[in-house]
Amino acid sequence: MAGFRDLDKALFPIKHISAVVKLFRNQLEDTNEPDLALLSIVTGLIENQLTSRSNAGQLIDSPEITVLPRFELETVENLYRKFKIVITGSVEPNKAKTYATRDLVKRVSDVIWNSLTRSYYKDRAHLQSLYSYLTGSKLDCFGVAFAVVAGCQVLGYDDVHLALSEDHAWVVFGPHGSETAEVTWHGKGNEDKRGQEIGKGDSARSWLYVNNKPVVCTRQMEVAALVSAINPSLNASVDATEVALLQQELLWLLYDLGHLKKYPMAIGNLGDLEEISPKRPGIACSALFEEAIDAARRFYNNQHVYPYTYQGGYYFRNKKYKEAFESWANASDVIRLYNYSRDDEEIYKEFLEIANEHIPYIMKIESSGFEANTILKKSECFANLLKFYDGICQWEEGSATPVLHIGWAKPLVNTISKFDADVRAQVHIVCDNMEEKLSKKNGSIFNNNNNNNYEKEHQATISKSNNKDQTTSHFYPTIEALTAACSEKILNPEYLLQGDGSPFVGPSHQEHIKIKIEKTEETEDGMEMLQPEIDIKPQLDIKQEDLGGESTIPVVTKKEEEKENGKPGTSKSPDFITKHEDYEEELRKNRPTVVLHSQKMKELKDLLLAEKLNTHAISLHLTAQSQVQVGKRGKSDSTDTSNRPKRTRRD
Repeated sequence: MAGFRDLDKALFPIKHISAVVKLFRNQLEDTNEPDLALLSIVTGLIENQLTSRSNAGQLIDSPEITVLPRFELETVENLYRKFKIVITGSVEPNKAKTYATRDLVKRVSDVIWNSLTRSYYKDRAHLQSLYSYLTGSKLDCFGVAFAVVAGCQVLGYDDVHLALSEDHAWVVFGPHGSETAEVTWHGKGNEDKRGQEIGKGDSARSWLYVNNKPVVCTRQMEVAALVSAINPSLNASVDATEVALLQQELLWLLYDLGHLKKYPMAIGNLGDLEEISPKRPGIACSALFEEAIDAARRFYNNQHVYPYTYQGGYYFRNKKYKEAFESWANASDVIRLYNYSRDDEEIYKEFLEIANEHIPYIMKIESSGFEANTILKKSECFANLLKFYDGICQWEEGSATPVLHIGWAKPLVNTISKFDADVRAQVHIVCDNMEEKLSKKNGSIFNNNNNNNYEKEHQATISKSNNKDQTTSHFYPTIEALTAACSEKILNPEYLLQGDGSPFVGPSHQEHIKIKIEKTEETEDGMEMLQPEIDIKPQLDIKQEDLGGESTIPVVTKKEEEKENGKPGTSKSPDFITKHEDYEEELRKNRPTVVLHSQKMKELKDLLLAEKLNTHAISLHLTAQSQVQVGKRGKSDSTDTSNRPKRTRRD
């Protein structure tokens, strides 16, 4: 561990954001082990001083937002020394340089836990830093986990690292981080889980633990975590500009050093800050959100939801509603992989806000005008809407607690009713099979957002085509020849009714289709087995032979038809037919396809595509309280409804 070096002390007193950035750069570049306690105390001191109402009158009035109040070295040194005394006074330092044990991690957790005030803080800001711990004995969920890791670093246990889901934190330790342990709380009454292993039991299937795909931090990524946890809010609607700028500058420093590459949420935070106040014109906000999604897919098997909601929120604020629908649908495609539990309250509120506020607002805006390019005319948007609700429904399946209620159903039916029947009919809805669903629910195979739907449809199309070929190959050969010729000519009604004359309407100048039929041996029941070999060639004369010989069918050619009638033939040319087929194929490829996985949405398929919507039936079916049992993954062991305080996210 670098410790508090003279190089760092020379930067005090801190009066400018650039001095803080320099302190972080020194710790990140000049050492292998940046001092977590020191950096957390500094950022916590600045954040609390600039966001505290009691200190609001002490803030200097400067036109430069990079100027900070004066922060003295003595203040930081005293807090830094106090933290080391608290930890080393209760637990022996690691002089033998061994790996941490579960008992050791639990003891450090007890030291932090027992020195906190006996209150839980729900939705309280600015409690994530060691400054809050050392000055007020208060920490939120993330703060406790970070303090445990910082305490283990002080003791010399370099193998203890922070593991982060999207709404929870724990630690990994041991050789190669092979061991995991709960060290903090998530809602009231869960403190008894401290010391327990992560990823065991039904709760591991909840979004809270991201299917054992957390962000496992290095020391540098732990610095990124404390920077990402900075909360610049003064109140629900106003941020402290200096704190937001400090956070933005520190995130860019970490980004440039490559420490955000595996941290999707930190990249998303940086994208949000860039949207408010761009600092890098060469890097668009949308590119940062795409990078966060790419990191989630590449490193975490696409188990993280927030990268998509960050992106969807950005598109929503910038009135790119079609893209927002797609992002929200992809977020729902991730949440379908989990079982809903009461610990998932934070992401539940996120989806509820999208479904009941953002989407209805878009529908109101888009339906109020007469724009030809409105999303209400885009079948892709309707397909993404179905995909969004399909993910929510599957999130509910097999869960101990229902997700959908009448508050969800009303906005859904209102939104669907905004799309015309012809727009809804353009969507190709595919229902997945039961075996695939069971494998996804009960196993660990997750192929969401990988665009595998086309491959499944292609295989199904091939299978259907093969079955069709096998069925038609047993037709009587003359019927096959007639069928083939019907694509070019019109059948003669007299031939069909009486069997007289030419099979097709036209003059006497005709071509003929020759059909060679070979007779085989009779079967036991006296029926003859025919093995036709169709050889379609133009014939100038008409032959009629016994079965087993040859039979010809007269066909009028296009040129002869023109010659007889003195008018262009009605038959379409091969070039026209080819172009028409290509056009239909292009339309088929452009037709949006959505694969429904949840039982509720699959059973709603016909209602959703009906010309006249039965909104009452849709609402009743969507809110049915009987939980679908297909592929049930077990009940969650969560028993609490409370939630840890969390950084206020932008609307």
